[in-house]
Amino acid sequence: MNQNGLGLHLVFTGAPGCGKGTQARRLKEKIAIPHLSTGEMLRAEAAKGTPLGLEIKALIDGGNLGLEIKALLDRGEFATDEMIIKMLSVRIDEDDCKNGFILDGFPRTLPQAEVLEEMLAKKGIKLDAVIEIQVPDEIIMERILGRYSCMTCGAGYHDKFQKPKVYGVCDVCGGTDFYRRVDDNRATVQNRLVNYRALTYPTIPYFEKKGLLRCVDGTGTIEATSKKIDDLLAVA
Repeated sequence: MNQNGLGLHLVFTGAPGCGKGTQARRLKEKIAIPHLSTGEMLRAEAAKGTPLGLEIKALIDGGNLGLEIKALLDRGEFATDEMIIKMLSVRIDEDDCKNGFILDGFPRTLPQAEVLEEMLAKKGIKLDAVIEIQVPDEIIMERILGRYSCMTCGAGYHDKFQKPKVYGVCDVCGGTDFYRRVDDNRATVQNRLVNYRALTYPTIPYFEKKGLLRCVDGTGTIEATSKKIDDLLAVA
């Protein structure tokens, strides 16, 4: 792996709330390779009006998209495996992915991991690393239950770790209306953690056997976790 990150094909994984999205977005800016979030890609594809996008849009519209369904979409859980792999395959063929990419929170199941590797192999691409950000459940609970966002621009905040500079006023746009995701409650988070252990965690030993797994302690600050990841990847 070279010093500018070119040629890196990465997967960020870990329990919900571990910080994988935050770290993927940060690394994207640092080494200039795309951050591929399945939730964001599903929404973008639906907006394009392509055949696949129309299929996704039909699922969304059929569910009367509200906050609960939006939350599923955010996590990439509102589409079939075939739909997501097809979408990823098309996205990875775009020019900006020729020097690498960062997959955020996908694959989520062992079958998805196997199909992902098959799809990449057909393109002559091998994953360089699967980075698991490890955070205990009690810390994850605290992180998720305290987070909220600006209604206007979507900027994220936290009751304890990332407060606005001026109480009740968004640092980015000056908005004064905020919201919390409908699924950011204790019962739902606990259920998501149970599902993660049952469905997604089996991908960890799978990638470990292939020599791809890299584990990072994510219990510290964002900056501390970032440094560990940069050191691991030898990214200057």
